[in-house]
Amino acid sequence: MDRPDHVVVVLLADLKPWAVPWGWWRVARGQRSLQGLPGLVFAKALGSGHEGGFGLRPSASRQGLFAVFEGEDLANEFVERSPHVRAYRSRSRESCVLKLRATSCRGSWDGQQIGVTAAVPEEGPVVALTRASIRPRRVGAFWRQSPPSEASLARAQGCRLAVGLGEAPVLRQATFSLWQSQSHMDTYARSGAHLAAIHAAYDGRYFSESMFVRFVPLYMQGQWKGVTLG
Repeated sequence: MDRPDHVVVVLLADLKPWAVPWGWWRVARGQRSLQGLPGLVFAKALGSGHEGGFGLRPSASRQGLFAVFEGEDLANEFVERSPHVRAYRSRSRESCVLKLRATSCRGSWDGQQIGVTAAVPEEGPVVALTRASIRPRRVGAFWRQSPPSEASLARAQGCRLAVGLGEAPVLRQATFSLWQSQSHMDTYARSGAHLAAIHAAYDGRYFSESMFVRFVPLYMQGQWKGVTLG
């Protein structure tokens, strides 16, 4: 059976103060705000931690959108012509859009997997997404492990961008990161606090569902926390 030709669009936005209620209304509505888009397979409107980070303190203005489309043409149509993307850009102090194909996918998000159709690049940038639904009885243990891993990510060599995202406070969390190369990402993933946190999560059965995806970027444009993409 042919693999689905999924192309993922990730949009990150730092909303202007007057647009913050609009943004949180979209987060509350979730995928319903994108209903009817041609080729849309799956979507999440997401909040972020303070200053786009990973802690329990939420950001009022920094948000994200994760959308999966059936093929690159439909993803292009969304990025280039969609009123949804225009609305985020016009309401943001800064924003960026990335279009991605998966090189690997383990697990699922609300039962949805991402079709793997790209090869791991020999050089050039790569992207990682990790997300999890945390078991309520394991919340304390998870958040005790989280700060050292997140601090090491912020300092990791070759990490160009790292964002904490979530679809619900405390329990449903995600990390999105952009790396200069596959080797930089692998070095971080196999080292120190991050490796310890992964082992603790699996040994302690922290998650009721999780998904780990690696991508190759097809397109990047915009700015996030002063970093220009493109």
